[in-house]
Amino acid sequence: MTRASHRCPAALLLLTLSACLAGGALAADLPKRKPGLWEINTRMEGMPSMGAMQQCIDQHTDNLMQQEAKNQKVECSVMDVKTQDNRATVHSVCRMEGTTATTDALFVGAFESGYKGDIKVRYTPPLHGMSEMKMSQEAKWLGPCKPGQKPGDVIMPNMGKINVNEMMNDPQFKEMMKRQK
Repeated sequence: MTRASHRCPAALLLLTLSACLAGGALAADLPKRKPGLWEINTRMEGMPSMGAMQQCIDQHTDNLMQQEAKNQKVECSVMDVKTQDNRATVHSVCRMEGTTATTDALFVGAFESGYKGDIKVRYTPPLHGMSEMKMSQEAKWLGPCKPGQKPGDVIMPNMGKINVNEMMNDPQFKEMMKRQK
């Protein structure tokens, strides 16, 4: 396992969820976030809040999860993404770890400055004893990345910094993602 995967299992859950949501189609279909420093506050029902994290992104980093999902060939029988004005909806049905994950998500906002999202995933049969997961997310653009930050840097409260670009290229992390199917 990578150092990051030992330190922050919640972050790995979010990465895995992002990869499953991504399927093959989302990279082109969801609005792109403005490059720079974003503050993202994610809440998962039934879990304590991790607090707001900050992420320095560029276009490559913003597409990374979707690209990784394509590389891993996530098995999605349904991938329906619709965008209109400041709304994006996602409905997907994907296989992972011997279960079917049905995801419904709604994202609202100006992806240049901020957005809110609600995500619900149902697992059939339950995944690690969990039959449903609900998550909400609020994100806002803070400005350019701070000096010394590079695209892919994620700073999490009480957990320090990881770089998503480096983690996604780590052979052990790639192997772990393959096992998530």
